[in-house]
Amino acid sequence: MDGWHLMNTRGGFFCGLICKSVSFVFAQNTATDTTSVGQALDEVVVTASLKQPAKLATQPVSFTSFYLSDIEKERISDPKSLSFLTPNLYMPDYGAKMTGSIYVRGIGARMEQPAMGLYVDNVPVLNKNNFDFDFYDIQRMTVLRGPQGTLYGRNAIGGVINIQTLSPFTYNGSRISASYGSGEDMSIALSTYQRPSTDFGYSLALRHHQSGGFYVNQFDGKKCDRLLSDGLRLRLQGKLTERWTIDNTLSINFVEQGGFAYAQLVEKQGEEIGETLPIDHNDPCTYRRTGLSEGLTLLYRGENIQFSSATSWQYTDDKMVMDQDFTRKSMFTLEQAQKEHAFTQEFILKSKPSENRWDWLCGVFGFYKNVNMDAPVTFKKDGIKELILDHANAGIDKGFPPADYPTADLLFEEDEFVIQSLFKLPVFGASAFHQSSLHLDSWKLTAGLRFDYEHTAIRYHNYADIHYRFYTMPQFKPIHTELQDKNQEVFYELTPHFSILYDASVGSIYATITRGYKTGGYNTQIFSDILQNQMMSDLLDALGVHLDNSGSSYDPNAAIAYKPECNWNYEIGSHLHFFENKLFVNAAIFYIDCYDQQLTVFPSGKTTGRMMSNAGRTNSYGAEIEASYTYQDLRLLGSYGHTTARFRTYSDGNEDFAGKYVPYAPQNTAYLCGEYQLNLKKSSVLNSLTNHILLRVDWRGIGRIYWNESNTLSQPFYGSLGGSIGWKREQFLVRLWGSNLTDAIHNVFYFKSIGNSFVQRGKPVQVGVSVHIDI
Repeated sequence: MDGWHLMNTRGGFFCGLICKSVSFVFAQNTATDTTSVGQALDEVVVTASLKQPAKLATQPVSFTSFYLSDIEKERISDPKSLSFLTPNLYMPDYGAKMTGSIYVRGIGARMEQPAMGLYVDNVPVLNKNNFDFDFYDIQRMTVLRGPQGTLYGRNAIGGVINIQTLSPFTYNGSRISASYGSGEDMSIALSTYQRPSTDFGYSLALRHHQSGGFYVNQFDGKKCDRLLSDGLRLRLQGKLTERWTIDNTLSINFVEQGGFAYAQLVEKQGEEIGETLPIDHNDPCTYRRTGLSEGLTLLYRGENIQFSSATSWQYTDDKMVMDQDFTRKSMFTLEQAQKEHAFTQEFILKSKPSENRWDWLCGVFGFYKNVNMDAPVTFKKDGIKELILDHANAGIDKGFPPADYPTADLLFEEDEFVIQSLFKLPVFGASAFHQSSLHLDSWKLTAGLRFDYEHTAIRYHNYADIHYRFYTMPQFKPIHTELQDKNQEVFYELTPHFSILYDASVGSIYATITRGYKTGGYNTQIFSDILQNQMMSDLLDALGVHLDNSGSSYDPNAAIAYKPECNWNYEIGSHLHFFENKLFVNAAIFYIDCYDQQLTVFPSGKTTGRMMSNAGRTNSYGAEIEASYTYQDLRLLGSYGHTTARFRTYSDGNEDFAGKYVPYAPQNTAYLCGEYQLNLKKSSVLNSLTNHILLRVDWRGIGRIYWNESNTLSQPFYGSLGGSIGWKREQFLVRLWGSNLTDAIHNVFYFKSIGNSFVQRGKPVQVGVSVHIDI
């Protein structure tokens, strides 16, 4: 059986599990609240963020919130779906589910540390590989823009995404949803939320998602981006006493997919990407992930204080297999398998919301995670010749070959060999933080400070064995190249926050000064280059050829480390409401001064690795505005974000990029949406079939996005049209939907590998149908 048949077998098993669970769900249903989920969530918030106030419109922060009804109408199925809907936020849909890159306000990078923090039910997701997961039954999701380091710490330099899943204390009953669309994309979710007593509730949610894919690999004629994703969430909540509550959530997810649908660029049209070759690679590209997360939250509500403890254990087991030259040539492949255990603990003590002039919050946070990674790179026939032998022979021709072999070429006995790369990456850290707010009539003054300590280390063992000779040598000789060492770094960071807010009759106006940081670490994807260079140096030494430029171009300990990224964010914003709360407007302008911004770079020439590097200094400035207007059954929504992000000082040693735009960060995001609900009269002929007809149309735009530091390639601004029509009767809803209906051709990713340029095209027009049932 091939991999896809195995995935279908697993999918059939999971679908069977869902079917068997149906009888359990309906047998246990004792729903006492027949109100729709969307309405219930607007009225009751039982489980909230431990740090984030329920009413963000009275806080000095730029934010976008989504509730369950919004998430399902917008078809927000994963974090990448937040692009366009949130001003200045971009999470490109490319590669595989391990490529959870985030760009916000000009901050972000493709590799290593994320630009935003992600919290799910008060549990921080520490590994960026876990950021891209399928959503189901999300009660509330809030995107906070701008540095949130004072309360959230490391890697909240661009903001935080807070996700709160549906609670049995919010909704009581069962839910079924299913969807089918273009690309043989199918999903089904089944969940139940029960409250056997006033003090205890539990929920079980299951989801299955599979897709046949959109992109064909010309080499074998098969779709290269097929997907299978399963998820399970079990939640137990209860009141231990009048003042103590407990919330425990166990989440399990599994992903198995193709991916990395990259097409080679053959020409460009000015700054824009022009013609590309078909996707055409001979070696497999796959990704598999199993993830578990166990989170336990204890909450004490006293008369004047509130205390909370949030504990989590997270486990990740994933493996990526990639044809790294993405052509029909047999160059080289990468396998990257890692297992990670992570533990977090946070204690928070804060004042209870009251009429007092002083509100305060303080806490401590600690974490530990350990990654064991096995990342062998296999060099194949074409790669050995073009990347190693041709280079080595060129070096010999320039030197003084041994007298016995004055004209002979170097040969390897092996048609392929493996560079073994083993890594251990332990990281631990601790922090303490405090924030106070002073209320003076309509004014609120806030100040906070956080201290972070982090210790990160790497232990690496890289080696390769080959046999070489000249034509005139009687036999092949072995050569062993090895790099083995360890390194460690310690980081200390202070992240202050200052803000002032004025609360007026039409809303609030605020100004903030905040500092954020993104932690440093180690490059692992550059080791194939390091060992390859060392191997060529060892070969030339064995041949008696000593050239000043023939050795390794890397100092391993210098090349593998990158520094933390820090920034200062200056912001003025407002949260306003008009016309008896029919019109809401959020707006902000910002300026960000960033030091040591982390960028993914590719060494020049026919290299095989990539690495994180620190730019000298960048700055970005821009604006954001969101508005919503509701009149009876009509709702209009819109948002726009602009960011200009440039290098102030950055040189790669060959070119000075000062004044150039920061790559991958979009300059503009835009979103417009109109919704109308047609309520049918009881006397209507259609009322026997449906009570409401739901109409929706939206337009989304993004660009320009520069793809490299020299700004010679870019994706211009483009827009796409979407919409849906729905029929709702009581708790039953059917929708016909479409996205990118204008079939806008666009690119979502660009990179270079061994001197060639590649892009991934965005997904074409998609249409489908979805069904939702609340019981």
